[in-house]
Amino acid sequence: MNTLVLIGLALLFFALIMASIALHEIGHLVPAKLFGVKVTQYFVGFGRTIWSRKRGETEYGFKMFPLGGYVRLVGMYPPEKQTDKPKGWLTRMADQARSYEYEEISPSDDGRLFHQKPVWQKVIIMLGGPAMNVLLAFLIFLGINFFHGTWQSTLEVTVVNDCVIPAGRVPATCQDGDPQTPAKQAGMQVGDKVVAFNGHAISNWNELTDLIRANRDGAAAITVERGGQVIELPTVNTIIQPVSDKLDPSSRVEAGFLGVSPGRELVRGGVIETAGQMWNTTQMSVVALASFPSRVWNVGVGLVTGAERDINSPISVVGASRVAGEIAVSDSLPVEDRAVTWLSLLGSVNLFVALLNLVPLLPLDGGHVAGALYEALRRGIARLRGRGDPGPVDTAKMLPVAYVVGGFLLIGGVVLILADIISPIKLF
Repeated sequence: MNTLVLIGLALLFFALIMASIALHEIGHLVPAKLFGVKVTQYFVGFGRTIWSRKRGETEYGFKMFPLGGYVRLVGMYPPEKQTDKPKGWLTRMADQARSYEYEEISPSDDGRLFHQKPVWQKVIIMLGGPAMNVLLAFLIFLGINFFHGTWQSTLEVTVVNDCVIPAGRVPATCQDGDPQTPAKQAGMQVGDKVVAFNGHAISNWNELTDLIRANRDGAAAITVERGGQVIELPTVNTIIQPVSDKLDPSSRVEAGFLGVSPGRELVRGGVIETAGQMWNTTQMSVVALASFPSRVWNVGVGLVTGAERDINSPISVVGASRVAGEIAVSDSLPVEDRAVTWLSLLGSVNLFVALLNLVPLLPLDGGHVAGALYEALRRGIARLRGRGDPGPVDTAKMLPVAYVVGGFLLIGGVVLILADIISPIKLF
């Protein structure tokens, strides 16, 4: 029975991701039509068409492989500039792509082509997709915060580690000769509430963690509240230990270590709290994006060598759906927490899709935005110099970049899907 539930909820998660992709494309479609751009196709998926229907000038439908989607905006490339100079390979490639697109452009389309639109309209059209995913993520996280709440660390100490255990020891237990943790040396006790660190008043656990990490092996004067009394503990020195990076849990950094763990409480919030959480998630996602190529490479190497999959490695839509299914049927979490974790994963996927599409490289949305902004800059400089309008930027000349980026996303996607099937991440 659990297997059927897992499969069903994994498929539901996959369907919701595809719905998010469909809404992403709606984010492009609606402003494009409002601004009068000719839109000939709106499809979810790639490959062979399995169903479509035409409404006005636009064909709507689904493709065989539901792993993305697209909106076809006519006139993405400006017309070829006539010149007597010999054409290089880049110009010839651009002209070939341009000629294919212009086969469906007629004189009646003049004024409705994408490249003819003002820069601000181009930017809105291309940002519409990522903005839709950000909105979906925000609504999901807001709903979680408002109706259920999120687990947050408190300033009350629930664990005081007895000793400093060397990294990699299995089992992770104290042995003779292991030094006491700084927290143990200072006499911290379970139930203490930390109120100050080196004279800095503490308002939340994240603030305390940042101060401890930055302290490295310096002196630590800790003030706690115990039994209704404020107590100044003996000054000790924190020690330098390898700990997980706050923005990249897959990497280790050297930082100050005290040796305590906090309590947790369920806290409800609203718009401000949700925005703060999304900002933290965005920072982590940007760090993950920066190292995405190397992470995909490591997954591929692990797939070939049979190495154990890192729990923090990137996953595909297939992997995310599988993880969602496993979370939904796990007995290690209460039902409400399972539902919240499931929805949080959906929100995180939407936020990651938005950030990925904002990378300023073609064929991603951010590449088109970058081209539009460069066009505005070039026209502004021309006006300042008293020169004529240089015209729209010829993004067709960036096709080699688009091919490289698109090729990497395709190959990387295949690698991650295979890894998620053959060597999936194990949460439980």
